[in-house]
Amino acid sequence: MESKLLYLAPLVLFAFLQPQVEAQRYYNYYSPRNYVGRNLYEHGRSISDELVRCGPHTCGVGAHCTHGSVRPVCACLPGHSGDPLSQCIKIECVSNEECRGHQSCVNQHCVNPCEGACGVNANCDVRQHVPVCSCPAGYTGNPFTACRVADPEEACHPSPCGVNTKCHVANNQAVCTCLPGYRGSPLSGCRHECESDSDCGVQQSCRDFKCSSPCSDCGVNADCETVAAHRAVCKCPRGYFGDPYRICTAECESDSQCPSYKPACVYNACVNPCTNACGVNADCNLRGLTPVCSCPRNMTGDPFTFCRPFEARDLCEPNPCGTNAKCTPGHDRTGAERPVCTCPTGYIGNALVSCERGECELDSQCADHLACVGYQCVDPCLGNTQCGSGAVCVGRRHIAVCTCPNGHRGDALVNCYESNSVVASTRYYRYKRNGNFTEPEAPTVTATEVVVEASPKPSADKLETKKGETEKKE
Repeated sequence: MESKLLYLAPLVLFAFLQPQVEAQRYYNYYSPRNYVGRNLYEHGRSISDELVRCGPHTCGVGAHCTHGSVRPVCACLPGHSGDPLSQCIKIECVSNEECRGHQSCVNQHCVNPCEGACGVNANCDVRQHVPVCSCPAGYTGNPFTACRVADPEEACHPSPCGVNTKCHVANNQAVCTCLPGYRGSPLSGCRHECESDSDCGVQQSCRDFKCSSPCSDCGVNADCETVAAHRAVCKCPRGYFGDPYRICTAECESDSQCPSYKPACVYNACVNPCTNACGVNADCNLRGLTPVCSCPRNMTGDPFTFCRPFEARDLCEPNPCGTNAKCTPGHDRTGAERPVCTCPTGYIGNALVSCERGECELDSQCADHLACVGYQCVDPCLGNTQCGSGAVCVGRRHIAVCTCPNGHRGDALVNCYESNSVVASTRYYRYKRNGNFTEPEAPTVTATEVVVEASPKPSADKLETKKGETEKKE
């Protein structure tokens, strides 16, 4: 029992003294330096009768002091960190975003992240505050440890390829290919391209362990038409003769070596240039060695395509007449068929040269004193062949009016003679284009006027006359 009490005594004493120890420790840690006054805690109880204030040296550098309920409280200024009782240091950064693009935030400072980040001979680039290591051009290796000078053929030493292959480096990668004349998988090994014809395609044969065209078996100047069963089928070309598997010779090399019925040497063969040169029914004649095609005399058409029997309509195809002229099949004085050229209605001119539209077709299209003759407006009195001797001709209403002048009498269509009578006998006529003469409905001229139409003068035996004489005696 006593031993148990001796064991518990230290524990009871520790429990009793612990509050006083903690109070003293609390004071020593939070009490500002150079504090003058009584202890903040006395026997574990707060002393509030004395106000504790912040002094100029209460807190450390970069810290600020605030009044607490029983003591001053020190804290680092915003943007600073450290021990507020001794010194607070200004913080440069908290995250990478607060640093420049080529820097990183390390221990609250913006620093170059490449320092010590990459290996020997390596390049370091900062991308988004992160160091990126790489080996420079011509170097290889681990950029985080060391880079060494690269060997261009390093990927092929040792060669990863099989037998009968070739290894070369492309884009820093080993590329394996079979040697010429070999085929197969270059990674496992290559073999001869062929051992027999059956190893080659149908158009090839096996020669010297290679698949090649058998057309080399053809002779000189021979053509290789095709390959059958791995063998060439040879033939002499056109104009050549001989053994196509040995040599083919030409029929000719110049025109002088050809006969007269095949005078031209074409592709080393003697041919007649007129063969298949002209159209159906056409004639072919040689001028030198040039074929000239033509249709026979009784035929027409395109001699290079087709000739047909001649027809009357062919006289005017193409039109042999002049401009604007009309062509009509006809005959000449000997009865031979000939094209006849005429100017169309309303046109005048030389039909063999050119026809031009006339000035008129009707008298009404001309002035009152002119008449439409031969599609032209002319004076109906032109030439004065309508009126008689001594008569005067005047154009009126598109016709010729014949009048005996004053002091004359007679028939204005025949003869006018001098007279002393005041009124002379008169005759007037109107000559129609159809050749008939009619009396006008009412005389519209003087007693000595005769009216005729502008047309060729009729003969005297065809004139119908109506005579009326009026004499006035003095």
